[in-house]
Amino acid sequence: MSLKNTGDYAVMLENVQKTFDGKEFVLKGIDLKIPKGSLTSIIGFSGTGKSVMLKHMLGLFKPTSGKVTVLGTDISTLDENALTKFRCNYGVLFQSAALFDDMTVLENVCFPLEEHRRELSKEQVIQIALQKLKMVGLDPKHNEKLPSQISGGMQKRTGLARALALDPEILIYDEPTTGLDPILTEMVDNLIVETHQARPGTTSIMVSHNLQAAFRIADFVVMLDSGKVLLAGTPEDFYKTDIELVRRFVDKGIKHQ
Repeated sequence: MSLKNTGDYAVMLENVQKTFDGKEFVLKGIDLKIPKGSLTSIIGFSGTGKSVMLKHMLGLFKPTSGKVTVLGTDISTLDENALTKFRCNYGVLFQSAALFDDMTVLENVCFPLEEHRRELSKEQVIQIALQKLKMVGLDPKHNEKLPSQISGGMQKRTGLARALALDPEILIYDEPTTGLDPILTEMVDNLIVETHQARPGTTSIMVSHNLQAAFRIADFVVMLDSGKVLLAGTPEDFYKTDIELVRRFVDKGIKHQ
């Protein structure tokens, strides 16, 4: 992956450090460049700082020191209003899908459009929402159902349709398959790949505990350990590395053929 210009990267973290109590650092100097247009998996043992790093990318946390640049913008300098507008560049699929219980499937997908695209008519909002639901393969017969009336897989599809509503440049998946059975896990993994391939230029970032999926579907992988980037590169870079901790992690988690 030959990248030279800063414009080739969707997200850049430069010496990012984070402490919540002024004593113990969760992030200890993260240096990372995520290629634009890549499907990136972020892996690592529990407690290594994956979720904290992700929240810095979303602007939910500001670094204690260092710089977070997303799509060419230093987001740590933005005020709350500017940050809210900037977040329209993201689509996020949460671990639990995080749908509104009292809204139908269609209403859930309409919600971000109604919040951030107020120049659109109601009819236009509905048409866009229907298009996104079709894109993720959800049968229209479920559009008027509440989240409690559809399966876990359908909830994930609805959550992804909502994440796609604003046509974001960056899609973020936070542990999207945690707690799912193997069949549903494979469905979600394939859905992530299909969505990524259907939207050329979109950068997809997935925090995952599932090493099989991380290496099967990603073209760029980042491994954290103790608040630092241990290795970042292609899956092949991980298979060839001499770093002992990475080798143990990879050998234990994947069956490379």
